[in-house]
Amino acid sequence: PERFWWVPTLAWLSAGPGMLHFLCAGGAALSLLVLFGLAPTLGLAGAWAFYLSLSSISQTFLSYQWDALLLETGLLAIFLSPPAWRLRFSSSSPPSRTTLLLLRWLLFRLMFSSGIVKLGSGDPMWRSLTALRYHYETQPLPSAISWFVHQLPAGFQTVSCVFLFLVELVIPFLVFLPRRARHLAFGFFVALQALIALTGNYAFFNLLAVALCFLLLDDAVFLRLSSRAQRGISPSIRGNGAHRQWPRWLLIPVAAVLFTASVLQLALTVRRNAEGLPRAAIRFVELISPLQSVNRYGLFAVMTPRRPEIVVEGSADGKTWRSYEFRWKPGDVFRSPRFVAPHQPRVDWQMWFAALESCRDNRWLVNLLGRLLQGEPSVLRLLATNPFPAGPPRYVRTLLYEYRFTDRATRKATGAWWTRQLQGAYCPVVSREMLTP
Repeated sequence: PERFWWVPTLAWLSAGPGMLHFLCAGGAALSLLVLFGLAPTLGLAGAWAFYLSLSSISQTFLSYQWDALLLETGLLAIFLSPPAWRLRFSSSSPPSRTTLLLLRWLLFRLMFSSGIVKLGSGDPMWRSLTALRYHYETQPLPSAISWFVHQLPAGFQTVSCVFLFLVELVIPFLVFLPRRARHLAFGFFVALQALIALTGNYAFFNLLAVALCFLLLDDAVFLRLSSRAQRGISPSIRGNGAHRQWPRWLLIPVAAVLFTASVLQLALTVRRNAEGLPRAAIRFVELISPLQSVNRYGLFAVMTPRRPEIVVEGSADGKTWRSYEFRWKPGDVFRSPRFVAPHQPRVDWQMWFAALESCRDNRWLVNLLGRLLQGEPSVLRLLATNPFPAGPPRYVRTLLYEYRFTDRATRKATGAWWTRQLQGAYCPVVSREMLTP
């Protein structure tokens, strides 16, 4: 039975494609129930359990920080919603103050951790405020706006770094102050998320972070913006107790466990290791870690100054090679970067991580090459082009290039968004004869 704790997934009941389809479709159906205010507790708990089931078995493809943030937010959302079969928003009671504080604490940890890991890493580019001179062209999936922002002067990039550290290291403390301070934090946080969303593709991370930011506001803010406020309606809403609240005997112990674990996770983030922490505390964090619902955060702790990029090619004779184009990651230097968020093309994203590592470290990529040699339709649908429509190639290879954004003059003269330089082979050439029968 302990397998359900250490690898919590419903896929233990069945490991076939049918279970994967059930988890995806079932999670979407449960989310729709919540959206329409039907069985919110059941829907939120089920959606959390289904996403955890997928995350536990998807390994590297569902291990991003926004997946962790979605699971942690989803677990807390269960207790934010009243245990009722139907939500009636016009007569609902205020949400649990304990859960609301936990969600605001999550927002604080998300923003503060993102800043502290940059300083704690010792990366000279963050400490010299030059990191954003590289970020826009070296991030996993840039947008077209990234190219334009990358062209801005070095002074602008330095000021942008200062603004980033202000929002991530100072503004988070306003979360715990009175309402005017919280409203100021809301403005700064949302502005930062909007800028990130415009200059990169980070799946649903920005939308989820903004959703958490709205918990810094109160009903009076929206009443003042409504026509009812202009007619003299009092800017306060008090529920009439129509919904039951979570019992304290359940909520308080759960909140205590989650808060304690989150404090320890933040301590590990700040200290960057477990040295000096009690062994019992480390064991406690390890014990609840399979739930993936109390996490450490912090993107881009170390800035990547170069952009290695993997190009996959196939050949029928080993002499003439044709490129497989991916849908979203850089390939053809004349193709403009595009927006894809809130969707995340996870294969394209993993190609960015793979390029920073070795072929030996990315077994999934070797399997992908094998599927291309087999002409597997489900894999080919993940790509933008199939240069071998009549049948799969006999050989595939991977080359490593270094990509850079072009400057204004080059793009005006040639129309190219990127310039690239060959670095060498990434994986050895794979042939159809090498596939396991």
